[in-house]
Amino acid sequence: MMILFYTLLFVASVVVTLGGCALFTNGIEWLGKRLKVPEGAIGSVFAAVGTTLPETSIPVIAIFFGSGQERTEVGLGAILGAPFMLSTLVLPLLAGLLLLYARLGKRGPTFDLDYGEVRIDLQFFLVAYGLAMACAFLPSRSLHYLAAGLLVALYIFYVKLKFSGAHQEEAALDPLFFARQSARPSYGLIGLQGLVGLVGLAGGAHLFVTAAKEMAAVMHVSTLLLALLIAPLATELPEMSNSFLWLYRKKDTLAVGNVTGAMVFQGTFPVSVGLIGTEWTLTPSALATMGLALLAVGLSFTQLLWSGHWRPWLLGGSALLYVGFTAFLYGG
Repeated sequence: MMILFYTLLFVASVVVTLGGCALFTNGIEWLGKRLKVPEGAIGSVFAAVGTTLPETSIPVIAIFFGSGQERTEVGLGAILGAPFMLSTLVLPLLAGLLLLYARLGKRGPTFDLDYGEVRIDLQFFLVAYGLAMACAFLPSRSLHYLAAGLLVALYIFYVKLKFSGAHQEEAALDPLFFARQSARPSYGLIGLQGLVGLVGLAGGAHLFVTAAKEMAAVMHVSTLLLALLIAPLATELPEMSNSFLWLYRKKDTLAVGNVTGAMVFQGTFPVSVGLIGTEWTLTPSALATMGLALLAVGLSFTQLLWSGHWRPWLLGGSALLYVGFTAFLYGG
């Protein structure tokens, strides 16, 4: 009986997440249209920051308001887990879903992207996260503070660069859900819908984690497996949901930008929190996640330099890094 209840809770979490996703993506697109910002900025900045804010609050609260060694472990885990998941799992899943949509006849089998924008995102992440990883081998607190300042400045420069991009021709846009009869909805309604959607995304992820925890307890599933596979998937559920929906609607710039933009944000602001609020002393496992994230993004970037575009099946291969590392930890 309990398993049935938690199964229904899983279904409810998916419904809530999808509803929040539809509201949020539609609201973000309308915000971009009203502000007349480049499409790349809508996905890489507006959507990426909006969906990462709830999970970004975890390390801030843990590090600055927590107590004991646990605060550092929770904070660093949240900071380093997001880039690892985005680069080795979410981006490959996006490539896999593209191939699935193509097989179902919903769209073509290749990404329709401005790869120049994608290269910018990947370059910023590689520089920022590479600097963060280098700091783990430099015990000087002064250098850590300097690096934190550089990371914040780097992200500000990134945002400025994104907003200075060329404004592309407007694509067809569905009416705002909260103002279906309006051809020019107000900022108030757009903001309200975006906020409701964001709450729905966060609420759906919370239901997902709750159901997963209780299901694991009932079925006696390893808590390590839960921590490695279930909880991280839930924290990245908002980004995945938004990107999957945009990909289905053939808005690839928004879909990919939402992921790569989130990677840039997660590799700068949360990392600067860790550099300032902790000793930035990382375990071998933590360093491994950073190295694997840099490797996955480096391979994706190299593919762009080599051929000028992504081959979805090759991009999806980065998932082997996530699966292999998870199997290694679980087996150990």
